[in-house]
Parts: sequence; structure tokens; C-alpha cells
Amino acid sequence: MKLNYHHLYHFWQVARSGHLTQTAEALHISQSALSHQIRQLEERLGQKLFIREGRKLRLSEAGRLAFDYANAIFRQGEELTALFTEGGQAHRESIRVGAVATLSRNFQEEFLRPLLDREDMELSLQSGGLDDLLRRLSAHRLDVVLANQSVRGDDQHPWRSKRLARQPVSLIGASGLAPLPAFPDGLRGRGLIVPGPDSTVRQAFDQLCDYHRLSPTLIAEVDDMAMMRLLARDTLHLAVMPPVVVRDELRAGTLTDFGALPGVFEEFYAITIRRRFESPLLKRLLGQPSEALLPKTRV
Repeated sequence: MKLNYHHLYHFWQVARSGHLTQTAEALHISQSALSHQIRQLEERLGQKLFIREGRKLRLSEAGRLAFDYANAIFRQGEELTALFTEGGQAHRESIRVGAVATLSRNFQEEFLRPLLDREDMELSLQSGGLDDLLRRLSAHRLDVVLANQSVRGDDQHPWRSKRLARQPVSLIGASGLAPLPAFPDGLRGRGLIVPGPDSTVRQAFDQLCDYHRLSPTLIAEVDDMAMMRLLARDTLHLAVMPPVVVRDELRAGTLTDFGALPGVFEEFYAITIRRRFESPLLKRLLGQPSEALLPKTRV
């Protein structure tokens, strides 16, 4: 039996609005008729497409996949019309990536590099807090979230965390600074720029200082890595950060890596949802070796 594209179109409209009643009114059909058409489509595909949450409908995993196909099908219909009227572009694959706002932009660029030169796909890169990004991931509005910490999934939120890479955290400073004595003496009497207290790097650094009974002078606590990079470059203070954040400055010689802090690392994770159907684009990104994501930056 062939797929009923009329039913698929109505499913597509319901998936876009999340409301059965509103969609039925917009399509000028009864709610019961619309509901029956969706049930017929579910029977044809052998999959439940929606999960009801109160008055709203949320796409199931199979529903998300069906929606992506429907989106491509009906967008191609629009492109066909545009092709003969004003000129249109061919349909392209898409991938939606979320990244926590404090994550290194250089790391994000290296992670996405295999896709950046492709013209047959659409990349959506969104930034935000981890909790908000995880909500978008659970709602199938993102394919993957990049973060510097792992999360634990459960039956309600089947998240999976894959560690992509791990890099030592260093003392980074302007190239004009004098060489430092060996750790821990190199920290004594130095003003430091450190990540904010919620950062996993900061927590590991504080533990290191406690172990060695160090009381460093904290000049600034900075959550934004771009701002840390500027402060490290334009002041005489040392910054506690992963070298990947200042990769370009290290190569250019404007900043110097004065040495790794023992036992302090930043880890980079890809958070996904357990799915029966996984995007080929996402598989390619997740299959990259860690050395490709963290090219050597030490100078």
C-alpha cells in the first residue's frame, strides 16, 4: 500500500503547530477527521507519531523522523514551484547543533569542520545555557548538544554523553611575561584570571590549590572565554584556561602557554538522545578522533 501524502501533509501541519484543534480549524476539517487521518498514517507506518502532553502533542522519536521527511518533501514541492518562477535551490540535509555559551569557539569550529565546506546541507548552531539546550534536545529541536560536562539520562530523558576530547588546562599569558618557576612556585605572587565558580575547570583548579595550600590572588572571575582571552592578551596577568581557547594567539605568538596545571583538565562532551534512527551527518561528527578536535597549540 502506497503512502497517503494527504495524510502526511495533515500530520506535518499538526506537528508544526503542536495542537490538533487549531490545525483542524486552519485546514477547515473536523478534529475527529484529522485525528482519524493521523491514526491511519500511524497504522501505515507502524509507529506512534505523537505523545500527548496535556492539551499539546509532542513528537515521538519516530514522529520526529517522519516530520523531517515530511518537511523535506513539502519543502521540495515549494522549491519545484520556485524553480519555474524565480529560481530555487535544491533541498539540503540539515543538522542542528547546540553549544553551551561558555564553550570554546575554536573547539566548536574544529568539531564542525568536516561539514563547513559542504554546500548541500544546512547547519544550525545555537548557543545557550545547558538546561535550556537539553530541553530543546528532548523536544527534538536539536540533534546534539556540545558541553564541557556530561549529563546523566533516565527513562524520561534518555540522554547519552560521549566524551569527545580532553585537554590539560594551562597558565596562559602575554608573550612578554618572564618565564615562570616550576609549579607550584610559579603561582605565588601572581594575579590570576580564572573561570567562574560554576565551571568544572575552576572547581578542579580550586581543589589543586587546596591540595598545595595555595592562596592565589584572583584578579577576575570570567565565564566568557572570549573575554578571558582578551584579558590574558591585554594585561600582565595569567589566565587559567585550555590552550584550544587561544589557539590562534598561541600560533601567532601574542600569547604563551606557560605550562599545564597538574590534574586540571577540560573535557568536551557531545550529548544526544538515544534514537533508533541517527542522522548520517551526526554520525560523521561524533566519529571524529579527539586529536582532530584539539590540534596541537603549545608554543
